[in-house]
Amino acid sequence: MLLAVIAACEIGFWVLLAGGLVTRYLLRLPRAGMVLLAAVPLVDVVMLVASVVDIHRGAEPAFKHSLAAIFIGVSVGFGHQTLKWADGWAAHFLGGAPRPVKPPKKGPERARRERAGWFRHLLAYVVGVGIMIGLGLLSGRGYDAALAPAATWTIVLVIDAIVSFSYSFDRAEEKQSA
Repeated sequence: MLLAVIAACEIGFWVLLAGGLVTRYLLRLPRAGMVLLAAVPLVDVVMLVASVVDIHRGAEPAFKHSLAAIFIGVSVGFGHQTLKWADGWAAHFLGGAPRPVKPPKKGPERARRERAGWFRHLLAYVVGVGIMIGLGLLSGRGYDAALAPAATWTIVLVIDAIVSFSYSFDRAEEKQSA
Protein backbone atom coordinates (compact mmCIF):
# COMPACT_ATOMS: atom_id res chain seq x y z
CA MET A 1 0.00 0.00 0.00
CA LEU A 2 2.75 2.48 0.93
CA LEU A 3 4.56 1.88 -2.36
CA ALA A 4 1.34 2.75 -4.20
CA VAL A 5 1.06 5.97 -2.19
CA ILE A 6 4.71 6.82 -2.96
CA ALA A 7 4.14 6.20 -6.68
CA ALA A 8 0.93 8.26 -6.62
CA CYS A 9 2.73 11.08 -4.82
CA GLU A 10 5.55 11.14 -7.35
CA ILE A 11 3.07 11.19 -10.20
CA GLY A 12 1.08 13.83 -8.31
CA PHE A 13 4.19 16.00 -7.97
CA TRP A 14 4.72 16.11 -11.73
CA VAL A 15 1.00 16.46 -12.51
CA LEU A 16 0.66 19.42 -10.14
CA LEU A 17 3.85 20.98 -11.49
CA ALA A 18 2.85 20.58 -15.13
CA GLY A 19 -0.76 21.51 -14.43
CA GLY A 20 0.29 24.63 -12.53
CA LEU A 21 2.60 25.77 -15.29
CA VAL A 22 0.12 25.05 -18.10
CA THR A 23 -2.63 26.82 -16.14
CA ARG A 24 -0.37 29.76 -15.40
CA TYR A 25 1.08 30.31 -18.88
CA LEU A 26 -1.00 28.51 -21.49
CA LEU A 27 -4.45 29.12 -20.01
CA ARG A 28 -3.31 32.52 -18.71
CA LEU A 29 -4.75 31.96 -15.24
CA PRO A 30 -1.79 32.95 -13.06
CA ARG A 31 -3.59 32.73 -9.72
CA ALA A 32 -5.04 29.30 -10.42
CA GLY A 33 -1.61 28.18 -11.63
CA MET A 34 -0.01 29.45 -8.44
CA VAL A 35 -2.58 27.53 -6.36
CA LEU A 36 -1.62 24.32 -8.16
CA LEU A 37 2.10 25.07 -7.75
CA ALA A 38 1.58 25.89 -4.06
CA ALA A 39 -0.05 22.47 -3.65
CA VAL A 40 3.11 20.66 -4.79
CA PRO A 41 4.61 20.44 -1.26
CA LEU A 42 1.39 18.84 -0.01
CA VAL A 43 2.44 15.72 -1.91
CA ASP A 44 5.33 15.34 0.54
CA VAL A 45 2.99 15.79 3.49
CA VAL A 46 0.79 12.98 2.15
CA MET A 47 3.85 10.75 1.70
CA LEU A 48 5.10 11.46 5.22
CA VAL A 49 1.67 10.87 6.78
CA ALA A 50 1.29 7.60 4.86
CA SER A 51 4.72 6.44 6.09
CA VAL A 52 3.93 7.34 9.70
CA VAL A 53 0.52 5.62 9.52
CA ASP A 54 2.12 2.51 8.01
CA ILE A 55 4.68 2.33 10.81
CA HIS A 56 2.05 3.13 13.44
CA ARG A 57 -0.07 0.22 12.19
CA GLY A 58 2.83 -2.13 12.91
CA ALA A 59 4.82 -2.25 9.69
CA GLU A 60 8.48 -3.04 10.10
CA PRO A 61 10.77 -0.23 8.88
CA ALA A 62 11.77 -1.17 5.35
CA PHE A 63 13.13 0.18 2.11
CA LYS A 64 9.72 1.61 1.17
CA HIS A 65 9.91 3.90 4.21
CA SER A 66 13.44 4.90 3.27
CA LEU A 67 12.31 5.62 -0.27
CA ALA A 68 9.60 7.95 1.04
CA ALA A 69 12.17 9.66 3.28
CA ILE A 70 14.56 10.11 0.35
CA PHE A 71 11.83 11.60 -1.85
CA ILE A 72 10.79 13.99 0.90
CA GLY A 73 14.39 15.01 1.61
CA VAL A 74 15.12 15.62 -2.07
CA SER A 75 11.92 17.61 -2.38
CA VAL A 76 12.89 19.80 0.58
CA GLY A 77 16.44 20.27 -0.69
CA PHE A 78 15.75 20.72 -4.40
CA GLY A 79 12.01 21.39 -4.72
CA HIS A 80 12.16 25.18 -4.82
CA GLN A 81 15.00 25.14 -7.33
CA THR A 82 13.13 22.63 -9.50
CA LEU A 83 9.98 24.75 -9.45
CA LYS A 84 11.97 27.88 -10.30
CA TRP A 85 13.77 26.12 -13.16
CA ALA A 86 10.53 24.68 -14.58
CA ASP A 87 8.77 28.04 -14.20
CA GLY A 88 11.53 29.81 -16.15
CA TRP A 89 11.31 27.37 -19.04
CA ALA A 90 7.50 27.32 -19.01
CA ALA A 91 7.47 31.13 -19.07
CA HIS A 92 9.76 30.96 -22.10
CA PHE A 93 7.99 28.22 -24.07
CA LEU A 94 4.39 28.92 -23.06
CA GLY A 95 4.41 32.57 -22.05
CA GLY A 96 6.79 34.19 -24.52
CA ALA A 97 9.33 35.24 -21.87
CA PRO A 98 13.03 35.42 -22.75
CA ARG A 99 14.99 32.18 -22.70
CA PRO A 100 16.39 31.44 -19.22
CA VAL A 101 20.06 32.28 -18.83
CA LYS A 102 22.32 29.26 -19.11
CA PRO A 103 24.44 28.60 -16.04
CA PRO A 104 28.13 29.40 -16.50
CA LYS A 105 30.40 26.52 -17.49
CA LYS A 106 33.38 27.76 -15.47
CA GLY A 107 34.60 30.56 -13.27
CA PRO A 108 33.65 31.85 -9.83
CA GLU A 109 29.90 31.85 -10.55
CA ARG A 110 30.03 28.17 -11.56
CA ALA A 111 31.98 27.36 -8.38
CA ARG A 112 29.42 29.20 -6.26
CA ARG A 113 26.55 27.45 -8.03
CA GLU A 114 28.13 24.02 -7.53
CA ARG A 115 28.73 24.65 -3.83
CA ALA A 116 25.14 25.85 -3.40
CA GLY A 117 23.96 22.67 -5.11
CA TRP A 118 25.95 20.56 -2.70
CA PHE A 119 24.49 22.41 0.29
CA ARG A 120 21.00 21.68 -1.10
CA HIS A 121 22.07 18.03 -1.37
CA LEU A 122 23.26 18.13 2.24
CA LEU A 123 19.89 19.55 3.33
CA ALA A 124 18.10 16.77 1.42
CA TYR A 125 20.36 14.20 3.11
CA VAL A 126 19.81 15.58 6.62
CA VAL A 127 16.03 15.70 6.15
CA GLY A 128 15.86 12.26 4.53
CA VAL A 129 18.08 10.51 7.05
CA GLY A 130 16.30 12.33 9.88
CA ILE A 131 12.98 10.95 8.65
CA MET A 132 14.50 7.48 8.33
CA ILE A 133 15.68 7.63 11.93
CA GLY A 134 12.36 9.08 13.09
CA LEU A 135 10.37 6.32 11.41
CA GLY A 136 12.68 3.71 12.92
CA LEU A 137 12.27 5.17 16.39
CA LEU A 138 8.50 5.44 15.92
CA SER A 139 8.35 1.74 15.06
CA GLY A 140 10.03 0.76 18.32
CA ARG A 141 11.98 -1.87 16.36
CA GLY A 142 15.02 0.20 15.59
CA TYR A 143 16.03 1.99 12.46
CA ASP A 144 18.64 -0.33 10.97
CA ALA A 145 16.43 -1.42 8.05
CA ALA A 146 15.18 2.11 7.42
CA LEU A 147 18.75 3.47 7.44
CA ALA A 148 20.19 0.88 5.03
CA PRO A 149 20.00 3.19 1.97
CA ALA A 150 21.68 5.98 3.95
CA ALA A 151 25.07 4.27 3.54
CA THR A 152 24.88 4.54 -0.25
CA TRP A 153 23.48 8.04 -0.01
CA THR A 154 26.42 9.03 2.22
CA ILE A 155 28.87 7.84 -0.44
CA VAL A 156 26.97 9.80 -3.10
CA LEU A 157 27.00 12.90 -0.87
CA VAL A 158 30.77 12.65 -0.36
CA ILE A 159 31.40 12.19 -4.11
CA ASP A 160 29.11 15.15 -4.79
CA ALA A 161 31.10 17.24 -2.28
CA ILE A 162 34.40 16.36 -3.97
CA VAL A 163 33.04 17.22 -7.42
CA SER A 164 31.16 20.35 -6.31
CA PHE A 165 34.02 21.84 -4.33
CA SER A 166 36.57 20.96 -7.02
CA TYR A 167 35.17 23.91 -8.99
CA SER A 168 36.38 26.16 -6.16
CA PHE A 169 39.93 24.92 -6.72
CA ASP A 170 39.63 25.70 -10.42
CA ARG A 171 38.70 29.21 -9.38
CA ALA A 172 41.79 29.49 -7.17
CA GLU A 173 43.98 28.36 -10.08
CA GLU A 174 42.38 30.99 -12.34
CA LYS A 175 43.26 33.72 -9.82
CA GLN A 176 46.88 32.55 -9.60
CA SER A 177 47.36 32.55 -13.37
CA ALA A 178 45.88 36.03 -13.75
